[in-house]
Amino acid sequence: MSPFTFNTAPSLIFGSGSMARLGEIAAQRLGPRVLLVTDAGLVKAGLIAPALHVLEEAGIAVDVFDAVVADPPEDVVLAGVAKARDFEARAVIGFGGGSSIDVAKLVALLAASNERLPEIYGVGIAKGPRLPLLAIPTTAGTGSEVTPISIVTTGSHEKKGVVSAIIIPDIALLDPDLTVNLPPHVTAATGIDAMVHAIEAYTSTSPNNNPVSQALAKEALRLLGRNIERAVHHGHDIEARSAMLLGSMLAGQAFANSPVAAVHALAYPIGGHFGIPHGLSNALVLPHVLRFNASACEAAYAELAPHAFPELEGRATGSAFVEALAILCTKVGLQPRLRDVGIPQDAMPMMAEDAMKQTRLLVNNPRPLTLEDARAIYEAAW
Repeated sequence: MSPFTFNTAPSLIFGSGSMARLGEIAAQRLGPRVLLVTDAGLVKAGLIAPALHVLEEAGIAVDVFDAVVADPPEDVVLAGVAKARDFEARAVIGFGGGSSIDVAKLVALLAASNERLPEIYGVGIAKGPRLPLLAIPTTAGTGSEVTPISIVTTGSHEKKGVVSAIIIPDIALLDPDLTVNLPPHVTAATGIDAMVHAIEAYTSTSPNNNPVSQALAKEALRLLGRNIERAVHHGHDIEARSAMLLGSMLAGQAFANSPVAAVHALAYPIGGHFGIPHGLSNALVLPHVLRFNASACEAAYAELAPHAFPELEGRATGSAFVEALAILCTKVGLQPRLRDVGIPQDAMPMMAEDAMKQTRLLVNNPRPLTLEDARAIYEAAW
């Protein structure tokens, strides 16, 4: 067995109603002054007020940074850092979807260290120290609450990642009650995103692909594949929501240690140039990348198939798995083609060139991918 390293959040708190414990946890682990990083939509929806109440009841001074946006640009991160320093925060809470938690990770890091954001993009460059960090996801998708990754939009369109174990949150608090009012299209897109994490972690060619990540990926797909339709179409089903949130976290643990590959590399230009949500961007290219990889992944895809789709038990093949995923994306209401979300066909060459810049992801793909391959995949998805 090959040697490997497995890192994850040291403390996981899961369960319906677990937000009630936030004040107690923060008082014990975070200290007296906390910056809560979130987005304006969650503030407007009233999700932040209960968190502020329990924190203040515990005697903790809280300031709120609510300027996070989807695909956060560098200036949002730096504004959050300035807010943390002005408030003299002693800890950070990331509350929201993947973007809020990603920003919170970097705020905790940059507010406590002398590092500069443009100098820490890449793998293993950021060293810290950082402020104590607690993550509370409100979507079941990114798994950011347990990953060492923070994605930032640089310039006008390109996405870059800070990848370092130093930014894995100290505590992940997962309360499925926070996800019950997610709109169906968000539930669908984030759920498919989590499934992609599990699939790409399982088939990653990273030298750190390991038995722990593979076991987590299988269980994540079991939870996600068997509950996503229920969560989309019956959003107040707390058991389905719980399964989705736990599955998302397990997939996050898997890909945090066995990194993702070409699906994500080709998804980033879709979001960066056209503002398409990340989960939907993944779904748009997912079956086409998997078909491209099939010659290298037939056995692996066949192994995964019955975990996500129990009806394939005993007759699982790689191609059946790919087709079942494509059908699932349609069943949960996601647009199937790039043209359906307004992407013009003449954008394919530009997106292919941008996708090839995602070398930290493409190196993990089970089949080498060229510029011509990337363009052909986009054309097939169009």
